[in-house]
Amino acid sequence: MKKTTTSALALLAAASLLAGCSGGREGEGEESKGAESSSSEAAENEGDGDGEAAGEGFEEGSFIGIALPQKTSENWVLAESLFKDGLDEAGYEYDVQFANGGVSEQQNQIQSMVTKGAKVIVVGAIDGSQLGTQLEAAKDAGAYVIAYDRLVKNTDAVDYYIAYDNYQVGQLQGQALLDGLAERRGDQDTWNIELIAGSPDDANSQVFFDGAMDILQPKIDDGTLVVQSGQTTFQQVSTQGWKAENAQKRMDTIMSSTYTDKELDGILSPNDTLARAAMVSVAAAGKDTPVVTGQDSEVESVKSILEGEQYSTINKDTTNLVHETIGMINTLQKGEEVQVNDSESYDNGVKVVPAYLLEPQIVTAENAKESYKDDKVLGPVVAEY
Repeated sequence: MKKTTTSALALLAAASLLAGCSGGREGEGEESKGAESSSSEAAENEGDGDGEAAGEGFEEGSFIGIALPQKTSENWVLAESLFKDGLDEAGYEYDVQFANGGVSEQQNQIQSMVTKGAKVIVVGAIDGSQLGTQLEAAKDAGAYVIAYDRLVKNTDAVDYYIAYDNYQVGQLQGQALLDGLAERRGDQDTWNIELIAGSPDDANSQVFFDGAMDILQPKIDDGTLVVQSGQTTFQQVSTQGWKAENAQKRMDTIMSSTYTDKELDGILSPNDTLARAAMVSVAAAGKDTPVVTGQDSEVESVKSILEGEQYSTINKDTTNLVHETIGMINTLQKGEEVQVNDSESYDNGVKVVPAYLLEPQIVTAENAKESYKDDKVLGPVVAEY
């Protein structure tokens, strides 16, 4: 995984330069649908980068499979409707499935897509290490496999990875926590913090955590930050299934065992859902709201940020990510060279997967209105503040 160390100063500069989000959000749609509209050209991948050798291509209007994980956050529900709209517009037959029943359901869904003759299967994995058999079947059938948002591990049957730069996401979260502490608790020499990480079966969770600790660990080592619970490893702080109730239960235990006579100044949270759960726990303990990070730009968290509660989120515009994914599908369909911008960093245990990475953006109350002004859902939300 990417291990680029970025100084706090460089991160601050990068955060100010990152492009604001564009595109809209749509409502939740049906699970599966045959495309009936005529084919129209969707946008190709943009930006400079290395090219991957052109393939043979396949017929227009072919069947495309989209296998998404459980509906644990707003961005996955949004991705469903965006994939349906985009594939419809491009004239493909398609099936968009969620595996709310778990890993075995996703395995069956992918196998079904192979049986139906999918030319491309886009996989947002629940557990990226348990899909090898199904993806090998896809490869044997001549399908391309694109790992979407989460790296698929331990198989050579994945052709491309498309995501936001998740190590940078973690770095931005770590920097946001430091910035928020300085802004809201700047009169203190040391700050008490706690750490939350995502689900251990999601390959991104460790990457987010490692990126954040790249920024935070030096401050823990010099005593500026103190993790009073002593829970500092990924294994200790991970949240199974990205479930809010799991994060809240753990924070309840920490608050009752460690913070009865102390204040909690900050919480590193890997996404907005867990951020809100952590704040509920702190409030239930009768403590002031700490500085809390997040990710995904969920509506309730954006409102919370504008109301001065949650400190930050990360904008990884799902519209752009789906747009680029469909552009990659179109490139494969035409048999043209696929553009990637990272051919070195994403080793899945069997191969280095060529990646196309988008840049994330840190969002606080200071830049929220500008960041979301063109968003069809969040634009009206931020305009009210």
